[in-house]
Amino acid sequence: MRYYRAPIRAPNLPNPHTMTLQELFDLIGNNPNYVIFYFSLLPFAALLGTFLDGDRGHTSPWKYIYSFIIYLVSIPGLFALTLNVYLFLFEKRSVMEMDLILQVLPIVSMTLTLLVIRNNMDMRHIPGFDKLSGLLMLITAVLGLMWIVDRTRLIAFIQLRFEFVILIFVALLLMMRFGFKRALGV
Repeated sequence: MRYYRAPIRAPNLPNPHTMTLQELFDLIGNNPNYVIFYFSLLPFAALLGTFLDGDRGHTSPWKYIYSFIIYLVSIPGLFALTLNVYLFLFEKRSVMEMDLILQVLPIVSMTLTLLVIRNNMDMRHIPGFDKLSGLLMLITAVLGLMWIVDRTRLIAFIQLRFEFVILIFVALLLMMRFGFKRALGV
């Protein structure tokens, strides 16, 4: 019987199979055609669906097709939106340094796709759409808390262990979620 034996690496050499987010963005920036095609295809697919469904967007096959299109466009769109907020609030980046393909195109494509689908049907019929809005609200709450902690320099004054800071952060998130549910009557 043979056993697999992992190769031995020197302890301080970088792993050749890792990639940072910046390296991924550079790779996409060097080959933008795929990204442009992807984000222009999704609003076109939603528009094509509105012509083909004949006001049956709320019926079984169409609502799942629209749901699939919404998730394909919303996950990268929400990521780009969150990344933009992070870069502008925490990294103090200028608007003039924005990458139009990676930071603007996903948001524009998401907005166009959601508008096309919303004009065709009620979003209540889309399975899981309420989960996306809840995710956006949670991301907004987390970024708001991070911004408040960053601006007040709360971590600099408190000499707590990191685990307690995480517990306090989670408790604040749960309180915010409870508050959103109470405020919105959900």
